[in-house]
Amino acid sequence: MDKYKKLISNTMIFAIGTFSSKVLVFLLMPLYTRVLNNSDYGVVDLIIQTGNLLIPIVSVGIINAVVRFGLDDKINKNDVFSTGLITILCGFTVLVLFQPLLAKVPYMSGHTMLIYLFVLMACLRSLCSQFTRAKGYVRLYAFDGVLSTITTIVFNVLYLVVFEWGIVGYVMAIFSADLLSVLFLFLSAKLYRYVHFKRINRTTTSAMLRYCIPLIPTTLFWWIMNVSDRYIVSNVLGSEANGLFAVSYKVPTIVNLISTIFIDAWQISAVTEQTQLARERFFTKVFRTYQSLLFAVGSGLILLAKLITKLLVSDSFYASWQYIPFLVIATVFSCMVTFLGTVYMAEKKSVFALVTTAIGAGINIWLNIILIPLYGVNGAAFATFVSYFVVFVLRAVDTRRYIRIRWNVFKMVFNTVVLLAQSLILINEIPYWIWYEIGLTVLMVVTNLGAILVTLQKLLSKRLHQA
Repeated sequence: MDKYKKLISNTMIFAIGTFSSKVLVFLLMPLYTRVLNNSDYGVVDLIIQTGNLLIPIVSVGIINAVVRFGLDDKINKNDVFSTGLITILCGFTVLVLFQPLLAKVPYMSGHTMLIYLFVLMACLRSLCSQFTRAKGYVRLYAFDGVLSTITTIVFNVLYLVVFEWGIVGYVMAIFSADLLSVLFLFLSAKLYRYVHFKRINRTTTSAMLRYCIPLIPTTLFWWIMNVSDRYIVSNVLGSEANGLFAVSYKVPTIVNLISTIFIDAWQISAVTEQTQLARERFFTKVFRTYQSLLFAVGSGLILLAKLITKLLVSDSFYASWQYIPFLVIATVFSCMVTFLGTVYMAEKKSVFALVTTAIGAGINIWLNIILIPLYGVNGAAFATFVSYFVVFVLRAVDTRRYIRIRWNVFKMVFNTVVLLAQSLILINEIPYWIWYEIGLTVLMVVTNLGAILVTLQKLLSKRLHQA
């Protein structure tokens, strides 16, 4: 199959599963913002984010290795899955021993059991789903995404509306859906056939750990850029302010939706492409289309930020719209950083991913400490944008050692300036702001539509030619 055709085919299949799970965020936002008050939502957000922090530590980042080595035809898949399972179980056992320490973390008192359940099942679900994807069962992977969406909605309604469990119900709904997903994949994909604790190839296990261990701090630094601002906002401005900030993060997930769908398919194509010249051309063409789509969608989201917020949340959360613009720009650059991360994955150079992310995390914390007391929640949003922008520039330069992507620097600068202009206009609500927003969005779409249409034309012409 032609590499472009395979990429678009996998992207469409992954879109089915990923789109449903991402849409879940918007389907449940009205429920969350009506059942939970601002303070409770802020606490729930910190519980989930603390769990997300612990996941790469407990799993030793092994999921990254499961994907990379699972895609390698030369590696025995029994060794890959068994190494992943053993690593997660050992890591969780160690976490249990630290329960007294975790209980002393602010906002976590009384919720440690919820965090443990969330972390364990999230690790196991990631192992099963990512191994299924690496094995090439893309349709099953997509179906699991749809199934998980349905069960999550059912459990949320049951626990939050019927049983009125509040914070406990929020977390238990995620746990219950993940548990059913693990059971479904374990049986339908027959993952039990890959569990062989006594016959694991130590060379494979060692190679996987060497690859994934540097990614543990990398993931932690990602967490710092994504979440540390929420802890600082809670400490400086209170949990209610963090509740608004957490809600504002939901709208930029539309950009993440597009990115996640594409990256799941792209990782397979990025690893399988062989010759250097072909890889450089492939990466360049795909990235130009990818970034054009991201900027266009980001521009549209900033334009519609107020409307989307009005439709999705209760009146008490409506003020969260003003934090969306800078978070949208941050998410756009986060997605492009993730794309460049596939270069490190393809080359198995995880250490260099660590260095660039560490610099971004340091900048993020420094700016949060300075900007949040001065500019409130929007100071945190702007700090997130700057940190991702710096990481993108660093990776754009560093990855040229492996794959020389040909950048259109002028176009990227132009796109970034347009998004910043839209953000400042909306946040300050200058007179006739809506007309400026519409004009800039149209300009953004026109500027980037060409790259998207050229790619679609090539894909369609290849298909017609083959027909």
